Amino acid sequence: MSLSYAHGTGSTALLGDTIGQNLDRAVAAHPGREALVDVPSGRRWTYAEFGAAVDRLARGFMGIGVAKGDRVGIWAVNCAEWVLVQYATARIGAIMVNINPAYRAHELEFVLRQAGVSVLCASQRHKSSDYRALVEQVRANCPGLRSVHYIDDSSWDALTDAAPAVTDAQLAAREAELSCDDPVNIQYTSGTTGFPKGATLSHHNILNNGYFVGEMIGYSEQDRVCIPVPFYHCFGMVMGNLAATSHAACMVVPAPSFDPEATLRAVEDERCTSLYGVPTMFIAELNLPGFASYDLTSLRTGIMAGSPCPVEVMKRVVSEMNMSEVSICYGMTETSPVSTQTRRDDDLERRTSTVGRVLPHVEVKVIDPATGVTVPRGEAGELCTRGYSVMLGYWDEPEKTAEAVDAGRWMHTGDLATMREDGCLQIVGRIKDMIIRGGENVYPREIEEFLYSHPQIADVQVVGVPDEKYGEEILACVVPRDPADPPALEDIAAFCRERLAHYKVPRRLEIVDTFPMTVSGKVRKIELRERYTRG
Repeated sequence: MSLSYAHGTGSTALLGDTIGQNLDRAVAAHPGREALVDVPSGRRWTYAEFGAAVDRLARGFMGIGVAKGDRVGIWAVNCAEWVLVQYATARIGAIMVNINPAYRAHELEFVLRQAGVSVLCASQRHKSSDYRALVEQVRANCPGLRSVHYIDDSSWDALTDAAPAVTDAQLAAREAELSCDDPVNIQYTSGTTGFPKGATLSHHNILNNGYFVGEMIGYSEQDRVCIPVPFYHCFGMVMGNLAATSHAACMVVPAPSFDPEATLRAVEDERCTSLYGVPTMFIAELNLPGFASYDLTSLRTGIMAGSPCPVEVMKRVVSEMNMSEVSICYGMTETSPVSTQTRRDDDLERRTSTVGRVLPHVEVKVIDPATGVTVPRGEAGELCTRGYSVMLGYWDEPEKTAEAVDAGRWMHTGDLATMREDGCLQIVGRIKDMIIRGGENVYPREIEEFLYSHPQIADVQVVGVPDEKYGEEILACVVPRDPADPPALEDIAAFCRERLAHYKVPRRLEIVDTFPMTVSGKVRKIELRERYTRG
């Protein structure tokens, strides 16, 4: 009997560099190759130019007093400045805090306070969000926030203007103080307690994860990676940016946020060899009226992650988008993020029914959630992972960390999985109630806690129900305070839009008298899901 345990072996050793040291290697080896192309602004940098720009911004941060270990927030859409902040903060030992561009005021305030952000870099506005107004709304409650620097504004120039006050020798001395095990990034994941938790990641965590994800799809300095997925997720900044720079490949930013036309145009114009996305992004691209007119012959590979890919979509991605080596990845923010990945030569069945095999230098096992014992292959249980990729912990929350990472350093994912005899893993459900809507992780408890403050709601349970477009959609099951005056879906949506990111807003509503309960008094969410799942 084979047990559901696998250890990723490989002939390539883990990197012992900091992110700055690794970038230096790429700059030295390929100074003239393109490192970054920001399509909307028309700007482009060779590796030599990118390295110089990173150094200048790093010295600018030092010039305004950013010390090792200080938290620098980045609240912006995809742009070149986002990438520069990522590498500049890493170079000086600051900890970059990713802030979701969709956050509203109370979410922004929570992150700024919980992480102790002292310097914030931000877009000025995007779509309906006026970032300046939102920052001013919360600033009085964030006394630790010393300065805010808006992209394309004089306040941004103040950063680079501070660079001459710091010498190259001083920057080098700061870098010499850094260890690859130092924290370099905090990413917030929605929390089941109603508040997000800050997964704290080291240079070693994310640099190696990006590097090995790139290794699995054969990256080299010849590759040009189109990254339409958000940088504030590990998908963009680790699997995208760090996978590229650790192989001296080129990062291509097609648009500030996902735009299917801009993405395909960037692939064509920049001759991209790799394209990223969640399945809904690829579906949007394939369904463009002018899809056939784009020249995608430069594509070779790419990564699809976030939710399972329908077989027919995968067939079209391979045949019509020329992505014969496209890869499926599975992971979570707390594991930097990727634990398993399909390989370049895996067949269609593995790419559509599994999330691949364990990465090199990572372990996975499937356990009985009740006993912790590893189950036989083919049997469902909780997926756990261990290795260099497991986070340092949740920022300033040791108890929450201990709940997620056990004494053996195994990260408990909360996902139900089976391991096949060939070592491939299939995700069959979730122990936690997490909803994955269009690649965004949504935790019902956070929405429930917020909706409890609605004047017409006495009780509420939020569940995910299947949706053809987004994979899952958010359903709010509500017990009204006054059965004769129940809230309407639009009222609840409007109430949420002011305070919650758009992807957390319920799209369906059911008015109920009571909830199905277990003998011990817990709500049976699985029964709610089954009851309201539309065929």
